[in-house]
Order: sequence, then C-alpha cells, then structure tokens
Amino acid sequence: MSADERERLARVALNRLTEPGDLRLAALTDELGALTLHRLLAEERDLMGLQTDVAARLTGIEPERELEQAGRLGLRFVVPGDDEWPVQVGDLAGLAPLHERGGVPIGLWVKGPVRLSDIGRSLAVVGSRASTSYGAHVAGEMGAVAAMAGTVVVSGAAFGIDDAAHRGALSVDGPTVAVLACGADRVYPAAHRELIARIASSGAVVSEAAPGCAPQRIRFLARNRLIAALTRGTVVVEAATRSGALNTSTWAGRLNRVVMGVPGPVTSVSSTGVHEQLRTGAMSLVTSGSDVLELIGESGTHLVEPARAPETVRDRLTARQRQVLDAVPVAQGVGADSLARVAGLGLLEVRSALAVLQRAGLVMSDEGGWRITVLAHA
Repeated sequence: MSADERERLARVALNRLTEPGDLRLAALTDELGALTLHRLLAEERDLMGLQTDVAARLTGIEPERELEQAGRLGLRFVVPGDDEWPVQVGDLAGLAPLHERGGVPIGLWVKGPVRLSDIGRSLAVVGSRASTSYGAHVAGEMGAVAAMAGTVVVSGAAFGIDDAAHRGALSVDGPTVAVLACGADRVYPAAHRELIARIASSGAVVSEAAPGCAPQRIRFLARNRLIAALTRGTVVVEAATRSGALNTSTWAGRLNRVVMGVPGPVTSVSSTGVHEQLRTGAMSLVTSGSDVLELIGESGTHLVEPARAPETVRDRLTARQRQVLDAVPVAQGVGADSLARVAGLGLLEVRSALAVLQRAGLVMSDEGGWRITVLAHA
C-alpha cells in the first residue's frame, strides 16, 4: 500500500472519529500529519495500560470498508494533495474558531461530476429558510445570472434562499454545489430529495461529515465556514438578526472574501440582519446578479453601467434652450419679446432657441404666439 493510500485511510478514520471543524484535530493533523496522528491516538493508553476511549473508537473504525461502502453510493473522499482538492479552503488555517468550529477539513466527501478543484470561480448565495417571495425571486435571479456567466453557485440546499439559488442555477443548466451539514449520502431536508439528486447528477454534493451522519446544529456551524471558504464571495439575500447566513458571511469576511448583502423592505424582519451589516459597512450592497458578478469577477470584467433614467428630448437641449422652454406658457401663447423678458435673455437668442425647440416638437406657434406642446410634458 502506497503512502498516499495509507494517508487517505488515516484521514477517513480521523474524519469518522471527530466532529467536522474540530480545531484541535485539524491543528494536530497539520502539525504531525494524518498517519502519525492516527498511530499516536491508536496507541494511546491510560495510566492502567488500557486503551483510552479515543484509541478504542479508532480501533473500531474500518476505513477500507468505509471507502468501499461510500464508493457504492457514488461518494469519493477528497483529501489535501489530491488533484481535486480545493486549495482555497487552506485559507481556513490559522483562523481563530467561531462557535468552537474552524480549521482546514481532514477531508471532504463528494458526490457528483463537478470537481472541487474547478470551483474557484464561485459564488455563495445564502439567506433565510423562511424567505419571502421577494427574497426567493432575487436569489433565483442571482443564481441564474451567475451560472450563465460560468460561475459555480454554492449554497446549503436548505429551504428558502438556498433552494431558490440552486434552482436559479439549474434553470439555465448551470453548475451548482450543495454543501450539507449531514453525510453526503443523506438527504436534508427530506423534501429536497429531488433537488439534491439533481444537484448530484450535474454538479456536486459536498460534506465534511462522514457518510450516514445526521444533521446537527454544530455541523451546520462547521458547514458554514466551508461555504465561505470554497467561494470568491458570499451574498446574503435575507437574514434576521440571528441567522446562520450571517455566520457564513462572517467567515467570508475573515477569509477576505467579498461579502455582499441584498436590502429588503425596512419593515421586514427577514432583512434586519442584512440591514445592520450594510449600515456598518460589513457588506457591499448589491441588487442584482450583475452587481454580484462585478464584485467577484476579475478586475475590469462584468462592469455595471450606473443606473440612469431614459434620455428625454429635454436632455439633448442646451441650458439656454431649456431656460427658454421653461418660459413658454402651457395654454395661452405669448410673443417672443415676452418670452425674452421672462427668460431674462436677449430677443435674438430667444428666437434662435425657439427655432430649435420648434424643430424638436416641443413648442408651437399660432396666432396667439408661442406655447408648449404635449411632447414637452414628457
């Protein structure tokens, strides 16, 4: 058995031994290496010479069997050093934990054709499970626009915003990745069985938790750091003051990723967390998929034109011509000399401006004098 194979087996055992995001195990693995750490833990004895609890648990783990069973389920175990390993998650190394979770994963269980090494150009879309129709619409639009631009859309396959973002990407046959808080062989929530199966068939389902593991609160917190680390930026569409989505955006900020927020109605409880982050400058305000692509794209790409109102006939006039137009009455026509006095301009300049305004269809002349047309009201 090669050293790489033994390393993989050691990581499978360590992955099964502990919870995702166990900072102590991640640090020891980084310091000693998985093989050495596995050997030291397996040989551990207490003062009476008996195996410690950790050693006993390791003895009961069969990593070869784990990999064989996972393979039958279509799962692969990706570890550091593999061609598929997403190097960007290495940015988690050295960061202080949040809620006692942190560190670089021991390994990642993956199901689906998309390789993790190919999702460097990616966007996390997260938010409330109890999303509004407004939030779901925005998340779906962002997922679709990002996917059409070749950006991998990453989320957690939960109800609400996650669901909308994944479906937005799938609606344009774009790539999307679901990072789960349970084993990659499980479906959570159960109502999303069809969605998760579709993601696995065209994108990827990823989990740090070993196969068979159930979703637990601590695993969601660990999962959030992976969503942030895998992607170039995180956009929060809707989030209340206490929200897992804000935990993800906090990780994104600590990882120096782009952090974005979508404003909602100021009366919406679903957006209070986002609004507070926008108010303090912790997030960049975005309102569309185009805004997001500009922020996470390469410099000079996906530039968004500033929003402007449609150009009107008035916009093409000079300042003096607008000054004359403003002096022309609506109902009863007046002479050019009267307009000159009202506009405060010379008679020759007023007559020249009136000629231009008449050709533009903004004023008309009849027996009573000059007056504006319907077009001038546009």
